[in-house]
Amino acid sequence: MMDPRYEVLFEPVKIGPVTTPNRFVSMPHAIGHSYLMPNGAIGIRETRAEGGWGIVSMQLSEIDPTSDLSGLPYERLWDDGDVRTHAKSNERIHAHGALASIELGHTGIRSRGISNGYPAQGPSVLPTLKPEMPLMARAMTKEDIRRLRENYRAATRRAKQAGYDIVYVYAAHDASILWHFLQPAYNRRTDEYGGSFENRLRLFREVLEETKEEAGNDIAVAVRFAVHEASGPKRITHDGEGRAVIAALADLPDLWDVNISGWSRDSGTSRYDAEGFQEEFVSFVKQVTGKPVLGVGRFTSPDTMVSQIRRGVLDLIGSARASIADPFLPRKLREGRIDDIRECIGCNMCVAAETIGVELRCTQNPTISEEWRRDWHPEKVPAAKTREHALIVGSGPAGLEAALVLARAGHHVTVTEAREELGGRVTREARIKGLSAWGRVADYRLYQLRQMANVDLYSGSALDAEAIAEFEANHVLLATGATWRRDGAGRSRLTPIDGFEDVAATPDDILDGMEIRGPVVIYDDDHYYMANALAVDLAVRGLEVQIVTPLPTLAPWMAQTLEQPRMIGELKSYGVRMHPNTAAIGWANGALSVMRSDTSEEVPAIGGATLLSVTVRMPDRSLSEALAARGIAHRVIGDADAPGTIQSVVFSGHRNARELLGQEPAPGHFKRERPTLFY
Repeated sequence: MMDPRYEVLFEPVKIGPVTTPNRFVSMPHAIGHSYLMPNGAIGIRETRAEGGWGIVSMQLSEIDPTSDLSGLPYERLWDDGDVRTHAKSNERIHAHGALASIELGHTGIRSRGISNGYPAQGPSVLPTLKPEMPLMARAMTKEDIRRLRENYRAATRRAKQAGYDIVYVYAAHDASILWHFLQPAYNRRTDEYGGSFENRLRLFREVLEETKEEAGNDIAVAVRFAVHEASGPKRITHDGEGRAVIAALADLPDLWDVNISGWSRDSGTSRYDAEGFQEEFVSFVKQVTGKPVLGVGRFTSPDTMVSQIRRGVLDLIGSARASIADPFLPRKLREGRIDDIRECIGCNMCVAAETIGVELRCTQNPTISEEWRRDWHPEKVPAAKTREHALIVGSGPAGLEAALVLARAGHHVTVTEAREELGGRVTREARIKGLSAWGRVADYRLYQLRQMANVDLYSGSALDAEAIAEFEANHVLLATGATWRRDGAGRSRLTPIDGFEDVAATPDDILDGMEIRGPVVIYDDDHYYMANALAVDLAVRGLEVQIVTPLPTLAPWMAQTLEQPRMIGELKSYGVRMHPNTAAIGWANGALSVMRSDTSEEVPAIGGATLLSVTVRMPDRSLSEALAARGIAHRVIGDADAPGTIQSVVFSGHRNARELLGQEPAPGHFKRERPTLFY
């Protein structure tokens, strides 16, 4: 039964000629499937409609070939040949009572101009917005502008033909030609499309008016606009031209979808941004327009959602990451099952999947992208043919996920944990400054398991091979994790470093409560979050910290999660000294001998009282070997199999459980998207 406090979230909202059944919007965002992988994409969107999202959005869809996002998995609505796939997606969405929206856009100087051979185009001659690529954008002529406007019209007509309920005019994330014309840092024109605010707004206004004209009374028109630029040229702000745009176009669209720019700030991680953090920038919008207002902010708490509705900040609650982590969030709220919601942890592994060009992935939801391909449902596990007993050794993210899948299938599941607390690495890492939200990975699974009569959880219970044999379980899964290497061998150097083994501390030591003396020298050959998060954590304790890494920049993987610049800024703010491009040679007499990674030139040693080695983790195979010697069949899962990200080990736990249940095809035999041959 729904909690009365949340009834406001399920009120219908009129948006021009259409009405959404509730206030929940699954936002436009890249899902990694692109126009070449429609089946997987449809599976994701249909699941969200089934889960109760009132509006389910299609990601950014290019309106013509000159909007060229080569190598990135986006959609297209170039011509009538694209309509059929979009129509099928909308048919599945509508079957569950949800509305379907599409974000039409042209990426302007964000385009690449590689795939199709057309140069990128923008308001002026400028480098494309990817500095490492040696490409320039050409200045659009009046004929180019006329053609662009007609292409927007044509794409709107195709959107209507495909059955969309809402069509977006996209001007956000520094990735829209309309934004580029508006932005004075990019627009250096001297004609009627440049110079004054009204001139720079002209193309935006024309496209919006013409989209409204094409839409008629059949579909609603939304504008997605960044009212504030938190990164980039920073010329458009919520108390300047961002507000002026809303005021100038206030009642033209049927819906205002507002956020901040660029993408790295709009999709801020939990390490750096609290839930609902965009409120300070978008709260003015409802004071300027009488049209419904939609916003985002990594909403995970229904109380926060209700607060923003009640206080007149937003009319609709938008979410990308929360809808990835739990496609059934609205339905669970409606049914009064708030404790069953898988909350987004704000790690941005979903973002990283897009930036490296693969299918969507999520730490909390291992079924994402597998709805069609593997027939995995985020809430349903088919019953096991025979109910048996499964013993899982280890209560980390892989072990808990495997336990949950097997228990939902009907098996009796016993989880044992050698430590006194359950949750494995996520419980321990959540104590590091900035990473508290990551504890939700264990919290969600432990809550679910504790409600189930067919599950036993035992902490402080180390098992050896003999004890496992005595269990006589039908299935044994080892989720015993991995430990950090102490000897300095890592990702760029595969062999030990002189002097490390005897003196270096590791993240395991820190998390076990080891007392650390400063100054601290951290050697980072892991290149993700652990070294820099511990550096800040130790600096907050008042210790002098230096971080050394052999790569040209610190933690390059965090560029994929959009955190790297803010992480470096955080280190600087806490006085952490950074030494990139610096490879360790050895440790002796309280100092780290180092050389430049590029030239091998030796540089001055870096002294400290404590050496902290953050390199790679190694699985402990001793228990597996002991079981194998006894002839006891078992599976090794998660970090104990292949140490990785929390996302990868949760997925490992889920996949192995499905395999054990006979619900996972042989490796490589899941359904595949196949291209059409024209020869």
